[in-house]
Amino acid sequence: MPIKTIFLDRDGVINKEVKYLHKIDNFVFIEGVFEACQHFLKQGFEIIIITNQSGIGRKFFHVNDYLILTNWMLSQFNENQIKILDVFYCPHLPNYNCTCRKPKPGMLIQAMYEYNIDMENSWMIGDKEDDIKAANAAGIENTILVRSGHPIKENESEAKFFIDSIYNSIEIIGN
Repeated sequence: MPIKTIFLDRDGVINKEVKYLHKIDNFVFIEGVFEACQHFLKQGFEIIIITNQSGIGRKFFHVNDYLILTNWMLSQFNENQIKILDVFYCPHLPNYNCTCRKPKPGMLIQAMYEYNIDMENSWMIGDKEDDIKAANAAGIENTILVRSGHPIKENESEAKFFIDSIYNSIEIIGN
């Protein structure tokens, strides 16, 4: 049976935007992220994180640094009774011809096949138009842009909803 999923971008949605974040000391959760994720789970959604991490490809940090940070982040979710189904990341540079770097839908498509995801009833929450484009290309029409990361041109966006923080998604999803 297909599952419905909330896809979350990491930087700017889960944590405060820090360029090429790779150290636990610099990771700051955005207020309300745990409450929002608990709400998603109560509504019957799974949660998957989808993140571009070109700092690996730029050699600003090693994949091991990313994995250490990710494992720590997941432990913080676990401490708040939140199970993250999976985390997908693209380590490539923007000019690398991969299928995974958002705005391409590769990570979302991979997740769909691995977990039998019902894309029509799933959501993408991001902080850049590239997140929305990737979601739409993967068959996800339910999209939210948060204003807690990058500047957004709302009048040019394909997102369905705009909110100030992931916490505000509680008012949109499942209500």
